[in-house]
Parts: sequence; C-alpha cells; structure tokens
Amino acid sequence: MGVLALLWGSGFLWIEVALDHGLTPAQITFARCALGALVLVAMAAWARKRLPRDRATWGHLAVAAFFCNALPFALFSIGQQTVDSGVAGVLNATTPLWSLLIGLAIGTERGIRPVRLAGLLLGLAGTLLIFAPWQQGGLTSWGALAILAAAASYAVAFTYMGRKLTGKGSAPIALSAAQLLAATGLSTLALPVAGTSTSDVTLVGVLAVIALGVFATGFTFALNYRLIADEGATNAATVGYLLPVVSLTLGALVLDEALTLRVVIGMLIVLVGVGLTRRQKGTKPLSPLVEASSAGTAREPRLRTDRVN
Repeated sequence: MGVLALLWGSGFLWIEVALDHGLTPAQITFARCALGALVLVAMAAWARKRLPRDRATWGHLAVAAFFCNALPFALFSIGQQTVDSGVAGVLNATTPLWSLLIGLAIGTERGIRPVRLAGLLLGLAGTLLIFAPWQQGGLTSWGALAILAAAASYAVAFTYMGRKLTGKGSAPIALSAAQLLAATGLSTLALPVAGTSTSDVTLVGVLAVIALGVFATGFTFALNYRLIADEGATNAATVGYLLPVVSLTLGALVLDEALTLRVVIGMLIVLVGVGLTRRQKGTKPLSPLVEASSAGTAREPRLRTDRVN
C-alpha cells in the first residue's frame, strides 16, 4: 500500500521534472500513454489475457481513453507549467466531487442523503479555500483551472465507463491495456500541432517521463488491482487519501515547493468532504481515487459506487 501510494502520488512530481527539463505537455502525454500501455500489454500477455476484439468495445474504449487518459494527462501537464506539483495532486482529489455533481445532473444520483450533500458542499468549500480568489496570491489561474478540468474529465470518464465498459467480460488488465493503447493513438494526433522538437530535452527529463509512464502509470495499475484483490476495496481505499499527501510532501522535499497552511487546510477539508460523499448506508466510504487508477479501468464491477479512481 505504501509503495502504491508513493508511485501513484509521485506522478505529479515526474510531470514537473519533465516540464522543467525540456519536454512539452504533448510529449509528456504521449510518452506517458505509450509507456503505460507497453507495461500493461506485457502484463496482459504474461497473464494470457486477450485484448478486446469487437468494434463496439474498442469504440467505448476510445471515448474512455480520451476523457480518462489523453485529455486529463495533457491538462495536468499544461496546468503544471504554472501550478506546483503538490497543489496539482490536491486538486486531483476533487474528482469524486465532480462525479457526484455529474450524477445529480444526469439523474443517476437521486434522493441524495444529507451527509453526502454536506460532504459535497464541504469539498467544494475546501477547493475554494485552495484557490483563494479573494487573495492576490491565490491560485486562480488558467493553469489551476486546467488541472481542475482534468479532475472533472476523470469524473466524466468514470461515468461513461461505468455504463459502457463495466461487466463486459474482458479482464480488467486487458481492458486497461487496450484503453491506454487507444490513448496513445489519440495523443499521437496532437504531436504535429504541439511540436516534436527535442532540442531542449535533457537526460533528466527523459528519465522523469520514463518513471511517469512505467511506474506512475503502468505499474500502479498492477499494484492497485492486486491490493483490491488481496485486501478488498475498503482497505485499498486508504491509498486514495494518501495521494495528495504524497504529492505535497514530494513537491516540498524534492522541488522545494512552498507548503502553505491554506493549501494544507484546504486539502484536509476536501478529503473529509470526499469521504462523506462516498459514504453509503451501512458501509464505510470508498476511496476518492481507488477507482481512478492510471489506466482507468482497474476495478471490479463491485467497485462501482458514484458512477460512474
């Protein structure tokens, strides 16, 4: 669990390092998808799990790949050009709040219980505290909005996947591999527009994007899936609450990012709010990110909660 939280939460650090050493957001997005897909395809082959073959499933995977991988990966890289990696990890934790809002909008969430409504309002208040638009040094910027949009994109993807991909019969690792393959194809389309120049790329940047794709994207899926299989979704849920803590800590220790009290308090409020929104009658709350694995479909059908990690 500790290794999973460290690898998963370090993704924001690797994006920041790659940006600082010459890679563009488009290059980071493509490399992350391609390397993650390579890891998952190898794991699927090792487990003798076949990729989907029917066109309908691949069509659904293409939509999921856009909203769960290609688009949010790009938005995080764009946003982190002006936003610290630790703050990006905190804003990523708002995904379940967006999932609940989407559920209310499309009618899948009906008769919301007071405790979940309170959690939603509390989470939004924590997000507002992080942004602090009333302060000159607040986070209200295009970069921060891009990261918030990435979190919302995850929520859209999970809603779609919960309806179109859950229970399709294919092994989760095979679906995830196929989804990242589709995301690689989609991100390739952006390269000619965004540019492919590597003149400013350093070895540190290359190593950072390799770590991002292989470890923070590919291997995290395998560890998350194994943890859910061994310990159950409720125990695996703990990891989701550790991710923003890991991103803030790594940003402060490795990149010397400022760790402001306002952001820390905002993060705690968001996580408490998220925990309340995930609470169901007679059950413990699931993780805000347990279903939001890097590959997007690393979940068993029983993990479907707000969708719709």
